[in-house]
Amino acid sequence: MGTEMTIDELARRAGVTSRNVRAYQERGLLPAPVVRGRVGYYGDAHFARLQHIAQLTQRGFSLAAVRELFAAWENGWGLAEVLGFEEALAAPWQDEPDVILDADSLVGTFGGGADTIARAVELGLLTDEGDGQYRVASSQLFAAGAALIEVGMPLAAVLEEGAQLQVDMARVAQRFVALFMDHVWRPYMERGMPPEELPAVTRALERLRPVAGMAVQSWLAATMDRHVAEVTAETLVPFGLVDQRPTGSE
Repeated sequence: MGTEMTIDELARRAGVTSRNVRAYQERGLLPAPVVRGRVGYYGDAHFARLQHIAQLTQRGFSLAAVRELFAAWENGWGLAEVLGFEEALAAPWQDEPDVILDADSLVGTFGGGADTIARAVELGLLTDEGDGQYRVASSQLFAAGAALIEVGMPLAAVLEEGAQLQVDMARVAQRFVALFMDHVWRPYMERGMPPEELPAVTRALERLRPVAGMAVQSWLAATMDRHVAEVTAETLVPFGLVDQRPTGSE
């Protein structure tokens, strides 16, 4: 027999409120508990479902879209296909190694003190694990920040740039998710969500990951080239270090 939990125990384990659990049940996202006497008992399947709901909604999918997916599963579609789609939705968009550092290591790398660590936690760049330990949200962002500090950028400026990047990337991510929802998922729903088409929808979602990354990297590189050229002209031409005359002119 698996784990049995009351609604409060399930909510605490899943990191949600009991009110959330009841709301998910009312929306058809979470199966009803097994009732014995006057107490409802939840199991590991309920916990797994709550984890999936959290992962999917964090990636921008509405509760209605998540409910449609679960309904398809419960209506007897091919379990392998539905699980493949659910895994594609819930999988992290970028796999990075887990990095946990103490406050002294963070200060040694970036400088600053408790205030700057608190700001990094506020921005989601670090997660306070307790006992003076902090989990790094992204090892690549951590390395990028360390590199900027190393070449002389002020820590405060690096942190605020991180905050602005979150805003910019949120807009980009929302547009890519909207592309998938508008041109793949919603048309699929309008066709009645035929089970035989689900593998193709899954492949479309899986391809979105590298395509989004390639598009952002390519446009960033091209835009950086253009802006660096503009800055070069503005800063070096007045000193005669760069010839601004068109090629071929005398």
